[in-house]
Amino acid sequence: MIAEFKLPDLGEGLTESEIVSWAVSVGDTVTLNQVLGEVETAKAVVELPSPYAGKVTAIAHGPGAVVEVGQVIIAFDVPGTGSPEAGAGGSAVQDDGEGQSLKRIPTLVGYGADPEPSGRPVRRARTVGTMEPVAASTAEGAIPSPTSPTARAAATAQVQSERPRSTPPVRKLARDLGVELAMVPGSGVHGLITRDDVLSFSGARSGATPAAGAAGDQNKGAGSAGEGAASYISVAKAWGQENAREVRTPVKGVQKFMAQAMVQSAFTAPHVTEFLTVDVTRGMKFLERLRRRRDFDGVKLTPLTLAARAVALGLERRPALNSSWDEAAQEVVQHNYLNLGIAAATPRGLVVPNIKDAHTLGLRALAGALSALADTARTGKTQPADLAGGTFSITNIGVFGIDAGTPILNTGEAGILALGAVRNTPWEHKGRVALRQVMTLSLSFDHRLVDGAAGSLFLADVGSVMADPAMVLALD
Repeated sequence: MIAEFKLPDLGEGLTESEIVSWAVSVGDTVTLNQVLGEVETAKAVVELPSPYAGKVTAIAHGPGAVVEVGQVIIAFDVPGTGSPEAGAGGSAVQDDGEGQSLKRIPTLVGYGADPEPSGRPVRRARTVGTMEPVAASTAEGAIPSPTSPTARAAATAQVQSERPRSTPPVRKLARDLGVELAMVPGSGVHGLITRDDVLSFSGARSGATPAAGAAGDQNKGAGSAGEGAASYISVAKAWGQENAREVRTPVKGVQKFMAQAMVQSAFTAPHVTEFLTVDVTRGMKFLERLRRRRDFDGVKLTPLTLAARAVALGLERRPALNSSWDEAAQEVVQHNYLNLGIAAATPRGLVVPNIKDAHTLGLRALAGALSALADTARTGKTQPADLAGGTFSITNIGVFGIDAGTPILNTGEAGILALGAVRNTPWEHKGRVALRQVMTLSLSFDHRLVDGAAGSLFLADVGSVMADPAMVLALD
């Protein structure tokens, strides 16, 4: 029988996803839970496991296509007879030919129920070069009968009519360099266009080799001011390019979600920002001593690690900073747990995954959680569940060489702390001026939930721990 797999709701009511890549082709035989490909939601790149074991008969949308939840994306020929009743997650009922149900293939966990029919938007077919657009029925998500002689040709044409296969970071690099992906030959698996393909094409077109490290560092995420400068170099290459006086980029994915969230936060929660400059020399020496301990061997300890622990201790004393405003119920919700969000700049844009129950973790465990979170975010593998449910956030602007800022609250949270750069600065110490390690903490909070006194005391608590970790013993 033919079973259709519709794009599921991948979390938090997201209405659409972009097809990033397919790991299978028409005619391939797949097993249950085999990875079919990857889709990019507004928050993360997610792998799609197969809900069926059978042969792929058609692929309705190629890489780069933006598909609505509930639209058919792929079809299978699976053992059995009768007509399936496919849901959003690919569930189906098989019968024995006499109307008797044999078994039900279960919907994958988290894929949700079949959405109510509300009409299916007609999506304009995109063409590359001189290729003909696919038929309207295919562009709308309908899959031709696999027994039709033109079924596989239609599916292949659909894939070919979409923009060339590449990953989101590669597409961003191409936009920055003013490169049209349709002109770039792909050297990757099944013609996938890689970063090297884009860089080579750009260098050949301009008659020069791209500056070493200029664009190559962009895929490493937020790490240093030097990496930020590298991105400016690559963007500057677009200047003066033929037919590239303006470059228009569709707002979608992480950028679209981030923009909506920031506007909602900025115009819903009344922001207040306070600053505190702290001598953190003792705190940095404390981290250095820990690095030399055998039980911390291989553990990455940074100012962010110490700040995360300081925030957990501070929120225990000032719980108003770990609360949220329920507009519908007109209630203040105090969270007796800490899901600590860490703002991460990635090739896909800004994401804020959170460490669940961070208040239960010691310094060593926090360091491990932070490293794992950063690695996952940089590779674009952060799952929607890791981005939901945050209660307080930290953003580390110091890695860009920035001293202070006015961070915008993550939607639904009462506070966010920005860490500035640690600098050697002339500072008063024991009655004299000495060169000390100094940093600025910037705290934004929702004034509906947090008054000035609570915000100031929390910031002072965090500053005390950053300045002298032994102050932990004095906090009660």
